[in-house]
Amino acid sequence: MPGARTTRAEAELQKRDLAILQGLFESRLMTLNHITHLFFNGHSEAAKKRIQRLKQDRYIRERARRVYQSSILHLSRRAFATLSERGMLSEYPQLAWNQLEDRAKVSELTLRHEIQVVDVKTAFSRASTSHFELIEFSTWPLLYQFEAAQPAPPGTYQGARVLIKPDGFVRLHEEYQEGDVFEHFLFLEVDRSTESRETLARRAFGYQDFYRCGGLAIRYGATREAYKDFPFRVLMVFLTEERRNNMAERLLQNDPPVLTMVWLITFSEVITDPLGAIWMRPLDYREITKDTLYESEPAAHGGVPAGAGAGGNGGGRAQEIELV
Repeated sequence: MPGARTTRAEAELQKRDLAILQGLFESRLMTLNHITHLFFNGHSEAAKKRIQRLKQDRYIRERARRVYQSSILHLSRRAFATLSERGMLSEYPQLAWNQLEDRAKVSELTLRHEIQVVDVKTAFSRASTSHFELIEFSTWPLLYQFEAAQPAPPGTYQGARVLIKPDGFVRLHEEYQEGDVFEHFLFLEVDRSTESRETLARRAFGYQDFYRCGGLAIRYGATREAYKDFPFRVLMVFLTEERRNNMAERLLQNDPPVLTMVWLITFSEVITDPLGAIWMRPLDYREITKDTLYESEPAAHGGVPAGAGAGGNGGGRAQEIELV
């Protein structure tokens, strides 16, 4: 006689499992490597076994891929329902399942960008030390998007307002010897060379406007006039050194020029040592290229000048994350 069919018992969801599902909800896509370092402290075998179980229990799905491509993981409908029932999505924009499902259906170009954003998040998480503690690294643009002014066209007094959607928002705590803790606010922009330098320059202008108008201060319950108590930096990540340097030169041509608000780096450097002395500010680029072929032209009046020069391959002084 054939044996009786047995049903495999499902694993009880642990606190870490719920954190993984919530992470997938926010990032919409992750690789196994991301999950390994974000939730398993780099223990690959433990991560592999647990994710396999969550896939078997229909909490995690895998994006269709070719044999040679890495596995891309995303949330299942069951996981979405579980997170909703447990009240773990209350701080996020309210979405129906079909909206969340559509959110995970991205083009190959968008997929590469999304994966690189989580690569940067993973690098920051791994780099946290006794000196720096990563408090928050959000990758859902809707949570931190804002409206900001753009440069006024020639002959006018006011530019249009546009919606700026950062790729990430980061809060870092830095502890000093005397025990004081300073909180750093960072916005993230991961560039894949698909946007013009003009577009990025106008976005930087928008960040300046957001700061001067007290946008971040208001979000944290302070008054607009207290904007100086809420400084932030914009971290721009580029694929190549040439693109980084060209952008540094371009930011110097804004009016007013962007000197220290934006910090620039290549992707290969940021995933290696994001808290190290690897960052370059436009001010550093200006100093290092002074009296050379690559010296930047002064800013033109009227906001962001059109047709700015390309720049060269000059370097810049490396900056460590220390923003006060």
